[in-house]
Amino acid sequence: MSTPLRLGTRGSALAMAQSGHVAEAITAATGRAVELVEVVTAGDRSSAPVQRLGVGVFVSALRDALTAGTIDLAVHSYKDLPTAGASGLHVAAVPPRQDPRDALVATGGRTLAELPPGAVVGTGALRRIAQLHALGLHLEVTPIRGNVDSRLARVLGPDADLDAVVVARAGLARLGRTDVITETLDPMLMLPAPAQGALAVECRADDSDLVELLTVLDHAPSRAAVVAERALLATLEAGCSAPVAAYAELAEGDAGDEIYLRGAVISPDGSRDLRLSRTGTPADAAEIGKALAAELLELGADSILGHEGSTGPGTQQFGSTE
Repeated sequence: MSTPLRLGTRGSALAMAQSGHVAEAITAATGRAVELVEVVTAGDRSSAPVQRLGVGVFVSALRDALTAGTIDLAVHSYKDLPTAGASGLHVAAVPPRQDPRDALVATGGRTLAELPPGAVVGTGALRRIAQLHALGLHLEVTPIRGNVDSRLARVLGPDADLDAVVVARAGLARLGRTDVITETLDPMLMLPAPAQGALAVECRADDSDLVELLTVLDHAPSRAAVVAERALLATLEAGCSAPVAAYAELAEGDAGDEIYLRGAVISPDGSRDLRLSRTGTPADAAEIGKALAAELLELGADSILGHEGSTGPGTQQFGSTE
């Protein structure tokens, strides 16, 4: 009998849940046993804002373990991966993507529009902070960090100090906590982060047997959407503090499947909000993302981004799905 595959994962409840789903899918599809191996990352050891921690803060330890051969594969929240690939490693599968939209969890079951002026809303992403400001609802938005449970406790717990939080819907779904959502936010209001809701299953590029085995998990529409979104992000050369959003959807067009990509660059205070869209074929996913980014740059996206804290092309870090 084959030895179990060693799947590296962060130790948070969300990371363990999504890694567990991947492990079960591998076993169901191939009969191969999988064991989870917890790997502690720099992001797990620090409570500092993500943008201060540096590139790849949630993935570098997992990639080091892969390279060293102490694990066979790793599961990442795809939006945590720098856009530049890691030498010797390969994203072998992108499983079917969870709903990439953001979710509001508010006291009293309220929606975003029902929050009164001055209501305090917590979120960990500058992308969300910028878009909340851009809505002009006069909310007080405060940056927060922590796992899903700690964020929810700040709204629903006995010592709650916030009126609402905005988190990724995918994280709540994977933890079985969608019951706490008071509103799933329309992308017209809150465009998601590039690759939000998607997972990346990564292994060593020279492990050809495992690369082939993992292809059974790959979902072509999800991969195409993520490729388009991340190509936009890479072309913008946005730093970890940049509020950039992107969302690609696949739909049936007159000549076959089409990708509809929306992208946005928003100033942190919400005063400047550039939004554009572009369509094309799934085979051209990367080119669609690059072209849309070029259009945003022509309209002045670079002056919004300022490339403050930019680490150069292909090295973006937007923070954990949590």
